[in-house]
Amino acid sequence: MAVDAAPGSAARPGTCPGFTKFWAASSASDLGTYFTTVAVQVLVVVTLGRGAFGVGLVTAARWLPYLIFGLVAGIVVDRTAHRPLLVLTDLARGGLLVAVPVLALAHRLSVPTLVAFMAVFGLLSLFNDAAAQSFLPRLVPPELLTRANARLDQGGAAAQTTGPALAGGLVSLVGAPWAVLVDVLSYLVSGLLIARIPITEPPRRPITVSHVWREAAAGARWIYRHRTLRPLALSTHAWFLCWAIAGAILAPYVLRTLGIGAFGLGLFLSVAGVGGLLGASSATRLGARFGAGRVVIVARAGTGLSWALVALSGRGWVGWLLLAAGQLLLGLSMGAESANEMGYWQAVTPDDLQGRTSATRRSVNRAMLVIGAPLGGALADLVGYRPMLWAAAVGFLLVAASLSCSPFRHARVDPAPTADGG
Repeated sequence: MAVDAAPGSAARPGTCPGFTKFWAASSASDLGTYFTTVAVQVLVVVTLGRGAFGVGLVTAARWLPYLIFGLVAGIVVDRTAHRPLLVLTDLARGGLLVAVPVLALAHRLSVPTLVAFMAVFGLLSLFNDAAAQSFLPRLVPPELLTRANARLDQGGAAAQTTGPALAGGLVSLVGAPWAVLVDVLSYLVSGLLIARIPITEPPRRPITVSHVWREAAAGARWIYRHRTLRPLALSTHAWFLCWAIAGAILAPYVLRTLGIGAFGLGLFLSVAGVGGLLGASSATRLGARFGAGRVVIVARAGTGLSWALVALSGRGWVGWLLLAAGQLLLGLSMGAESANEMGYWQAVTPDDLQGRTSATRRSVNRAMLVIGAPLGGALADLVGYRPMLWAAAVGFLLVAASLSCSPFRHARVDPAPTADGG
């Protein structure tokens, strides 16, 4: 059940009970995530001496549970109180991350070990992600969803402006395995904050095996028979395939081809955070003026251009400027897109389908990551990092072009008026 804003107040998510704690929890978790992201990439490329294929394998393991258990997770989330599930999975992920420095001390870290570790971590994240996306519409009314998602994206982007650089510095100072302990703390903070959110959730409904596939099918039908959600979903699946390829290549490309160390990698990722903060800050206004559909399409084209700039980068200050420009544009594009896309999804989907539809699209999206990351990494090791970066850039542009030809280009969510325009 959604919670209305305080009577007589300006239409802002912060006036909804519990949203501020949810935002703080999300921001804390986002900050910690960058420490693990940078640390794991450095572990694979530098410590273990693997290339893009190794990065791709570890990435695929992180998302494999979304492919295998995604639909079931959506049904569980729809029939379970969200707040306890969010708290439990936050604390469990924090406890699991402690294993990384322990394994390092025991000299047991390897790519197979990281693959197994990330698979368990991904399973916990699957339930947390599905619950978080379904929890937000219970905290704020539909007309504030785009603005609420923009606030969450701003917190995430602010974390990205500092997180990767701090993570790179900490990795260089104490080593990659120990840097993940910051993420342990972030999950503890997140879990405790969410536990304090005041909300009365709908009563739990029993889960029966006979209903699992029927309910999963209902979520899939809602997406793939919907006039505007269907093209958005199909386009997003292709987007994730391109992202998997580019993401598997970026770290080894920066660390090896460009000769930039862990701290430099973190700095360039932080530039994307600056762009993400700017994009998220303007997302609500852009969506209100141009419509969510047009903003998403233009942002996806911007993502393609950003990876083209990365492919053009090289050693020396000119190449580094191109890399920084690409990361800045990437952040701008994703920051402007995310709130408009998620706000539209949540606004047009009934509450009792939120978990299932979220899990369905996430399952297929993560299937693209599971396929694309190792495949893209293997091809990059074979034909070169730069050609595959160009392939990913072209793919993003084709995704944007196809979506622009669909009814989704007219999609919009009309936000409630606000005094501050944000």
